[in-house]
Amino acid sequence: MRTSIATVSLSGSLTEKLTAAARAGFDGVEIFENDLLASPLTPEEIRARCADLGLTIDLYQPMRDVEAVPAEEFARTLRRARHKFALMRRLGADTVLVCSSVSPLAVDDDALAAEQLAALAGLAQESGIRVAYEALAWGRHVSTYDHAWRIVEAAGHPALGTCLDSFHILSRTSDPDDLDGIEVIPGEKIFFLQLADAPRLAMDVLQWSRHHRCFPGQGGFDVAGLVRRVLRTGYTGPLSLEVFNDVFRQSDAGATAVDAQRSLRVLKEQVGLTAPSAPVVPTGVAFAELVTPDAEPVAALLGALGFARTARHRGKPVDLWQRGEARVLVNTGPAARRDGTRLAAVGLETPDPAGAARRAEALLAPVLPRRRAPEDAPLEAVAAPDGTELFFCAAPGEGRPDWRSDFAGTGAAPADGGGCRIDHLALTQPWHHFDEAALFHRSVLGLSPQQAVDVADPYGLLRSRAVTNDDGTVRIVLTVGAAPTDDTAPAQHIALATDDVVAAARRFRAAGGSLLPIPANYYDDLAARYEFAEGELETYRDLGILYDRDAHGAFRHCYTHTVGRVFFELLQRDGGYRGYGAPNASVRLAAQHAARGFTGG
Repeated sequence: MRTSIATVSLSGSLTEKLTAAARAGFDGVEIFENDLLASPLTPEEIRARCADLGLTIDLYQPMRDVEAVPAEEFARTLRRARHKFALMRRLGADTVLVCSSVSPLAVDDDALAAEQLAALAGLAQESGIRVAYEALAWGRHVSTYDHAWRIVEAAGHPALGTCLDSFHILSRTSDPDDLDGIEVIPGEKIFFLQLADAPRLAMDVLQWSRHHRCFPGQGGFDVAGLVRRVLRTGYTGPLSLEVFNDVFRQSDAGATAVDAQRSLRVLKEQVGLTAPSAPVVPTGVAFAELVTPDAEPVAALLGALGFARTARHRGKPVDLWQRGEARVLVNTGPAARRDGTRLAAVGLETPDPAGAARRAEALLAPVLPRRRAPEDAPLEAVAAPDGTELFFCAAPGEGRPDWRSDFAGTGAAPADGGGCRIDHLALTQPWHHFDEAALFHRSVLGLSPQQAVDVADPYGLLRSRAVTNDDGTVRIVLTVGAAPTDDTAPAQHIALATDDVVAAARRFRAAGGSLLPIPANYYDDLAARYEFAEGELETYRDLGILYDRDAHGAFRHCYTHTVGRVFFELLQRDGGYRGYGAPNASVRLAAQHAARGFTGG
């Protein structure tokens, strides 16, 4: 089935939008009227440009406030329509979107609405154009898809059909039974299908629509369920994205178009239009790779955390540090000269590295070239939306080449683990990639997104969302700041789980490490909220350990100071605790600002 995207979904000039849509693999576009009005190109030049790019113009939109209006107002509408239909012939577009009226002149009269829409369709038919009538969720008298269809059916004109829009439908209901009427509509009378997702928000539907739509799979709507119903009618038109989003309007059009196309490829799998290719879900974290121009402070920090430098890459300036099951690579190669110390790559253990790479490439993840000596283990790598490199590594003991065979041992044994392993990785996303990152990790890696959390930072508000595999052996926390103009390099962190965080914190401090100090006021509040054993709270206060509980257990955690853009977290999960200490995040962020004036991640 063909794919299309409304130009309003992308940023830039009309030419830039068309180019981005074509490069992302779309078959067609909806031309939004404002984009055409602002373009220096003539309609004929736009038509030729689309043809050169392999794009069809599937829809011209919108015409507003057409139906159920006084006769003199409708006469003005027909005059406007003649001009627009002539323009559409020049563009080569054969379908126009008509939105249900919001005009104060409109009356609640379905018979008049049907009569006037039939007259408009008759005029359109003379120009070889079809009219797709859509119910706006905030329409004055027509605000539901089934009401719009009743008017179209009553009009009975062959050039008049309906447009179904997932936002306008799903923003008004979450009850699947309310969608039964879709399958009553003959597929040939559904002239167009527009798709958008959105987070579930309690707000005015017009503002919700204009600012918070997103691509399918990025919000809380059952877009796939709606599409399945539409397909059962026999609809054969394109799947078209119409997304109004403040972030997308300011983001690079090329990246947004790729994100949009990825969302439709996943949607096609969900509804059975393409053969499903299940994600190869990672089973563990093989390593986290830091790049740094100065290995000394990183080595000192890792040493204090109990890591030992156990191996060095045979052909690259990369050291392997290990404690228990936690492995950290320290890369001082050419890439380390940019941006200071940062978390640049993650190795993900997977039962099928080649299949994971194929899945990633099919969903438009950039495949990264890798300089590899003949004796090096084959490792496929792709880039996540934030630029983090993801390596697909064979799970240990499966008889496949092991990435660790590329390293020569230093003679040092891995440090005693104390149950140490990588619990989660926190990656701060560029402000305009948060929704894209959530969809990427869900669709490409098969990780399940958890509920988004807002965290108060002293200088703004952070959004955070974790993605995990089923057993929690892979956890990635995606965080984004609210300010697109903030050019402060965002922090990242590696969270290390231990069997005893108090003992781990004491060992770290005894080895010369410095833990992030937490204000005394936090512990006064903690004493009011929870009961602790004698001396327990004093221990937490001394070491800077924070505490949280959920329905499943308790969580204790503390933080190192930041080196470059990276800091470490030591944590202990008891009794099946599932969270990440979100109630403590604002305290941690304030402490980091106080310590270094640094925006945390």
